[in-house]
Amino acid sequence: MSGSDAMIDISYPLHWPEGWLRATHREAPKFAKQRTLAQARDLLLGELRKLGVPAGSIVISSNVQCRADGLPRSGQAEPSDSGVAVYFKLSGKPQVLACDKWRRTVDNLYAVALHVNAIRGQERWGVGTVEQAFRGYLALPAPPSDWQILGISPGSAVDAINRAFRERAASAHPDQGGDHHEMARLTAARARLINQAQGGAPHVG
Repeated sequence: MSGSDAMIDISYPLHWPEGWLRATHREAPKFAKQRTLAQARDLLLGELRKLGVPAGSIVISSNVQCRADGLPRSGQAEPSDSGVAVYFKLSGKPQVLACDKWRRTVDNLYAVALHVNAIRGQERWGVGTVEQAFRGYLALPAPPSDWQILGISPGSAVDAINRAFRERAASAHPDQGGDHHEMARLTAARARLINQAQGGAPHVG
């Protein structure tokens, strides 16, 4: 399974949905059983498919690097930001669920899977419909990736990152008629991409 072409670029690094608050602190998991990232990932995919979510619309976004099919790959060091956001379409409408309450990516992914299972239960028990349950989770447009902000291809080298930054900063700088917000956005995007290119841990600005 891979995400749709329009959304695959938000699989990695994490694209937290606009309007969703971030956790101020993270806790140890309270789940009875430890699970691997692959087990939590497959459980989530299975729960979404039982809802009738098209497999090709599911994108799991996190700071865990992806396999060739766009899904998070097991066996990696835990990133500093363990948040997970899951984008998909239900009845043709974009949806998103996100969790960063727990310290590990696998636990946040598992929590989303349990949440989807609970929503499916509402329909089984006759209390409303799945569409009603998801009405409050309509996805806002995903924010542009750092690559998109600088207008370069994912995986570009440091020289290309710096060159793209200079080109955009020439017009975005307040001294050139730009604004502080856009300049700050460009500067943060460059810093994150250079950090990734040099092997640093990805993070959300």
